[in-house]
Amino acid sequence: ESGRMDNLGRVVPPKDPVSDQEQKRVALGYLQEAWAEAELDGVDRDCLAQASLFLTFAELVGTYGEEAAAEFASRLAARIKNGEFTLDRPHQ
Repeated sequence: ESGRMDNLGRVVPPKDPVSDQEQKRVALGYLQEAWAEAELDGVDRDCLAQASLFLTFAELVGTYGEEAAAEFASRLAARIKNGEFTLDRPHQ
């Protein structure tokens, strides 16, 4: 592939494949920005969380099917209890 054209008509070389971990980091940054913007617009954090979960599970069901999404969801309780989603955990 020779690349693509940018907005100024220049040829931009193709990007190297990005690792799954890097894509997740970038995606999280986008979501944090969107979340902050919604809060600035007055959207309640609880509403944001519930809407985010709904959209997340709808996407998982659409991509992997109901059975796989349900299996993923069944493992969430243990991951939450293990602190996997705790952002402000004290460092020891």
